[in-house]
Amino acid sequence: MKQKALLGQLADTDIRLLRVFKVVAESGGVTAAELELNIGRSTISRHLKDLEQRLGLTLCRRGRSGFALTMEGRKVYQSALRTLGSLDEFRADVNDLKQHLSGTLTLALFDKTATNQACRLSDAIAKFTDAAPDVSIEIYVEPLNEIERGVIEGRFHCGVIPRHRASASLSYAPLFEERMHLYCGASHPLYSSTTWSTEAILQCRYAGLGYHSPNMEEARKLGLQRAATVYDQEAILHLLLSGRYIGYLPDHYAESQVVAGRLRRIEHADFNYQCQFEAIWRLSPKPARLLNLFLTCLQRVHE
Repeated sequence: MKQKALLGQLADTDIRLLRVFKVVAESGGVTAAELELNIGRSTISRHLKDLEQRLGLTLCRRGRSGFALTMEGRKVYQSALRTLGSLDEFRADVNDLKQHLSGTLTLALFDKTATNQACRLSDAIAKFTDAAPDVSIEIYVEPLNEIERGVIEGRFHCGVIPRHRASASLSYAPLFEERMHLYCGASHPLYSSTTWSTEAILQCRYAGLGYHSPNMEEARKLGLQRAATVYDQEAILHLLLSGRYIGYLPDHYAESQVVAGRLRRIEHADFNYQCQFEAIWRLSPKPARLLNLFLTCLQRVHE
């Protein structure tokens, strides 16, 4: 694509094109985005072409080989999230002045919290929706490091993560806890054991998360060496069910598999730990009334 001059002022048309591009990128292609956008594929394709011409960049490859963002497209997508998030914050601030809450609340959650009875997020959402029925909600499930980065950059208003380290850019509020144990699958050699020694556990193939987290900290402290690296707990479960790996899972998430006889908890006093979950949001600027309302709902249901 021919190089163009640097983009000048963003017009309303550019914002609309960025919103279309965001949906296409998150849907994985034009066809998948058709239902979400409620416009035809030809119109979506034209919007993408218009945005590419406006930016002077090729944002995605689309054709018989499938859809994929280019390197420039991935960078523009991340910038679009920040830009659109800032516009939503501006809208929320203006609505604050008018004493009417509207716009979008964007949340990011660590995976596998819904089965934890101590997690009352659904109750918080119910209270928030009753108090602000004109606000739409977007929820992303992301790795811990992506949630922190997204909140700091303004892509997410609020995140719910396990506590592991503090950032000077974030505010924190404790919410609920969960207990983590090592588990193995039914065909694993440890499944039929009656006792588990530290040596036997450390000799097993271990599946762990590949980013800084309580999971990584605990494994390093105990000397567990990762033989498989994953980025969510669903992947850990698949590896455990293979019978070739051991790994940490939340007890509430593993319970149904234990009842079904597909998993067994490794009962060793050293190989379990407690996670404290907390809400995070940007320290600066101060939260708008929309986010303040959600944080109030979230903290009250977890008191």
